[in-house]
Amino acid sequence: MLSIERFFPAWERLAIHESSPVVRGASVKLARRCAGYSASQYYPDAPLGTVPTGKSFRNENLEKLTFPDGAFDLFVTQDVVEHLLDPPRAFAEIARVLRPGGAHVFSVPLVSKERPSRIAADRDATGAVVHHLPPEYHGNPVDGSGALVTRHWGFDICDHIYAASGLTTTIVHIDDLSHGIRAEYVEILISRKPAHAAAPA
Repeated sequence: MLSIERFFPAWERLAIHESSPVVRGASVKLARRCAGYSASQYYPDAPLGTVPTGKSFRNENLEKLTFPDGAFDLFVTQDVVEHLLDPPRAFAEIARVLRPGGAHVFSVPLVSKERPSRIAADRDATGAVVHHLPPEYHGNPVDGSGALVTRHWGFDICDHIYAASGLTTTIVHIDDLSHGIRAEYVEILISRKPAHAAAPA
């Protein structure tokens, strides 16, 4: 939330979508104070673009978003990008639904740091999940079995995002004890969509 407040001071007046919100911190503040805030979770067995029966959130898959082009000023994800089976497709979809000048603001553990990012799991030609490293799972707010870790990202994530979406990414490292922030894996990434289309070559 600190990065949103610092880099997007008018955030309360923006159209913001958050994928996989949690019940604390930035998710709660955004929902309470931003009139243009919306949120979604991913329920694999429910129709996309709907609120499934008994659920509180719209169902959205980051690889196949149902939103129109240019729907949002900011797209927020917290510790989601390390669980994507097709990150390039998701990065491209997020870019598509951002307005010109918009941004994807997100956290992701950069565990590989200066080393190349590693693929832990992906899909084969049939869509089945293939494990390249021993399976690892993180907490999942909508699935008690957890969320499979698919990537051990490094600083080269910026190159992967640009190749997939054309968005340029800044890594913000916050070391600020006045806000209680001093730890490993606290980087916030901001991927920006150009405000204007590039002129033809």
